[in-house]
Amino acid sequence: MRRLVLLAPAVVLLAGCGSTIVTGTAAPSPQSASTAAGAGNGLPPDPEPGATEDCPYLGSEFVAESNGQHVSKVRVSADQPHPACFFYRPDGKIQLTVRVYVGDAKTATALVNKAAPLDSSNPASDPSGWKGGYLSSDDGAVYAVAKGSTAVIASTNQKQSVKARTVVKKAIAALKL
Repeated sequence: MRRLVLLAPAVVLLAGCGSTIVTGTAAPSPQSASTAAGAGNGLPPDPEPGATEDCPYLGSEFVAESNGQHVSKVRVSADQPHPACFFYRPDGKIQLTVRVYVGDAKTATALVNKAAPLDSSNPASDPSGWKGGYLSSDDGAVYAVAKGSTAVIASTNQKQSVKARTVVKKAIAALKL
């Protein structure tokens, strides 16, 4: 195991029962496309792009500058209070997505581990106090971290994980998480 995520005294990979608030998701990372919607793994389903409107915690200009591509459209999921944000490039394809989950620590950790699996990702600890992982592939990169009961995950079509990390840090700062 290349990294160890310590977020709560008893970190478990699958979510338990109980009341949770699910807020947004990044588009499935290349590694999770076959497990879309959390089928059979006890995780909240991956939200879908919905209304065309501004992301409440990330501006299009910031995303364009950070990801290196023009943003032609932004769609958000129906999840509240933190919808997932889907940023599109001019050809109509998604270039970057951001998921924010607020609920319980077990689910937050499981979502991070789904996006950046323990056995294939590098450890991530930025911003300070947040733990998770990042990885790059031919299809793009993902940066996923959790702190307590909150997870923030960004997936980009760019191979440089620093772009996803920059977006995650901005989302965390904007949400005051």
